[in-house]
Amino acid sequence: MRPTFRAFLVLAAGIPLTLFLIIFDDALWPIGIAYLGFALLVIGFDALRTSPFRRLSLTIETPDVLFVGETDSMAVTITGSSNHPPSAFEILCDVDVLLTSPPQQQGVLRSGETLRFELPLTPARRGVTELQRLWLRWSGPMSLAERRHVQSLNRSIPVIPNVRAVQRAAVTFAARDALFGVKMQRQQGDGTEFDALREYVPGLDHRSIDWKHSARHHKLVCKEFRTERNHQIILAFDTGHLMAGHLQGLPKLDHAINAGLLLGYTALRTGDRIGVFGFDSDVRTFAEPFGGVPRFPRLQRLTAEIDYRQDETNFTLGLMALLGRLKRRSLIVLLTDFVDTITAELMLENIQRLVSRHLVLFVTLRNPDLVEAVEAPPDTLRDANRTVIADSFLRERRIVLERLRRMGVHCIDAPSTEIGSDLLNRYMLIKQQELI
Repeated sequence: MRPTFRAFLVLAAGIPLTLFLIIFDDALWPIGIAYLGFALLVIGFDALRTSPFRRLSLTIETPDVLFVGETDSMAVTITGSSNHPPSAFEILCDVDVLLTSPPQQQGVLRSGETLRFELPLTPARRGVTELQRLWLRWSGPMSLAERRHVQSLNRSIPVIPNVRAVQRAAVTFAARDALFGVKMQRQQGDGTEFDALREYVPGLDHRSIDWKHSARHHKLVCKEFRTERNHQIILAFDTGHLMAGHLQGLPKLDHAINAGLLLGYTALRTGDRIGVFGFDSDVRTFAEPFGGVPRFPRLQRLTAEIDYRQDETNFTLGLMALLGRLKRRSLIVLLTDFVDTITAELMLENIQRLVSRHLVLFVTLRNPDLVEAVEAPPDTLRDANRTVIADSFLRERRIVLERLRRMGVHCIDAPSTEIGSDLLNRYMLIKQQELI
């Protein structure tokens, strides 16, 4: 129990009042003392009306799991007794470095009512986060006295890749009648694997007409084909220090994992097989390709175990190890990052070896800060220097991407907000053209 700032103001107001009365008439000084005594009496009465914590019922509900980059909430419910006087509550939660600190919230608890707080929890990285303490502060009816209580939480919550966003995006891209304004998707093509015969209707490709069966049925029929399945797709994640850097509030590695999960979910639905490979200075993760939508939780678990590293990426060791483990032609989706043409030389050399046996899809995240620095008009000499440096970085990225395309590598360089949709579109285009 302690007095509030309002109580100090009430007491402090008695000091100039007493001085004024003494200056006006020495005999009036007892009035000032009486005022101070009355103020203390009122503060004490308000303190007695402030309910102790044992008369309150506190319920805390936390989510079982958090998704990186997405906000969930912790519910805190406070219930008072039937004769509980109106009290102003303030609540604050201590969290660790994986979470963005939720803002302080306020509310008023009245007699016979329940006060509920929703504290937002937004993880910035994967891992296991801990909710440490919950701070409560409430005052009496006149806000002259307050009580405090610290509730120890010690609750650990796993933070995993954002599967919610993956499923929402997958539903959007799977819907052929998506609403206007949604990013256009490339649908899968006819493929080369025979599926069925159907009666010819105007508008179908004349080359699909089966003349032999048309003569037998005395009407034009054409062949329908479906896209081949059971392709091998390897999600190769660069887990080096460049991918641990943040981009728009999340590490680049998490943006890459979310895009990879979206591709993996779609590929499993279309009958292809998904494998996972993670490397930096050494091989960190490898899982043989597996198929079937029911195996998606395994893909989620494998990507959740990919940790952040501060090592320099060894493309020679990593990509050659991957090349030696693959026994059949696969689509290798390499999600990585680079700085300039010099640091990219070894990467280009080893990707060239992959291209000789596999189809490689190179995916990198575009930094919007560099684009903004180039496009922004320079007002000072420092701004001009930033523009020149940013433009040189973008120019060298274009040189590396052009060299990759000349090798036969499919390249995607997109912002983090579009990387998942661009990757999915390119995968559909590759399946349509039967390149795997």
